[in-house]
Amino acid sequence: MSSSSALSRGGSPPDGEDFVLGIDFGGTKVALAVARRTGEILARDRLATAARHGAEQVVQRVLAAAGRLISRGELLSGGSCAAVGAVSPGIVLPDRILLAPNVPGWGDLHLAELLSDGLGRLPVAVGTDTKAGALAEWRWGSLAGADPAIFVSLGTGVAAAFVAGGRVLKGAHGAAGEIGYNLRRTEAGGRASGAPLEEYAGGRALGLRGGALLGHPITAEELFRVAGNDGRAAELVTKALDELAVHVANLAVAIDPARIAVGGGMMGSAEMILPALGRRLQQAVPFPPDLVPARFVLDAPLRGAIALAADACGTHKQPAGR
Repeated sequence: MSSSSALSRGGSPPDGEDFVLGIDFGGTKVALAVARRTGEILARDRLATAARHGAEQVVQRVLAAAGRLISRGELLSGGSCAAVGAVSPGIVLPDRILLAPNVPGWGDLHLAELLSDGLGRLPVAVGTDTKAGALAEWRWGSLAGADPAIFVSLGTGVAAAFVAGGRVLKGAHGAAGEIGYNLRRTEAGGRASGAPLEEYAGGRALGLRGGALLGHPITAEELFRVAGNDGRAAELVTKALDELAVHVANLAVAIDPARIAVGGGMMGSAEMILPALGRRLQQAVPFPPDLVPARFVLDAPLRGAIALAADACGTHKQPAGR
């Protein structure tokens, strides 16, 4: 996939208001958008990550696309780009990315510095994708007014983020909410290798297990659809959702949230996922929280990157009526 041939448009005629740029680096795609500091997207673009070719080419192609998108934002807003927010899987630090995604060289990137240098020394804020998604959902989406709150992301991987007092909990090492690393059984003994929960119930894992079970390649999205007519697929999906539900319920017991919002690519099957999680919450949690779909089901990390950029300007604005 190359850069999309047409950038989506939105917003009002030029009004001279500065805007921000958000970038969501993913394992298979990179999403970009220019937006007002209220979160209103003006234009967006999307690139394939092409992970097998390494980290450097991803950054260089994104810089080129970002430059074009900033020019588009200038035309649409009548202002200039004030800051950039960029998010990625893993623990994004100034000089490296820990628990990095499967892109060769990604862990060695000085992401903020590379983006700032490539975009005319604009202020750049970086963060972890799920935590940024939680910020967007609390500021503009389904977690607004909830304290504390949890954002659960079910996609290629599995992660969560916690918001309390309007702040997203980072943890001592930036790894709060990395529930993909949760143990699944007591006999795991010692430090687990890999990410046990993610490798059992994440989207990529479900696709691989489903393909092995059914004898042909299949995605997690396809597996959920097939489950309605194939008993083997149904059993696989049911067990994975039961496992996920236990971990989400345990989060609710530990945090006592007012609300949990669920987003990510697997939420294309929300009609199966939300009831499974909801049943376990009602059965197991002393004070069951509200369980809702994320407002930004598929692009919460990108919206979170926009929120980080808005904060890097020194202030952010709430949309009218919020």
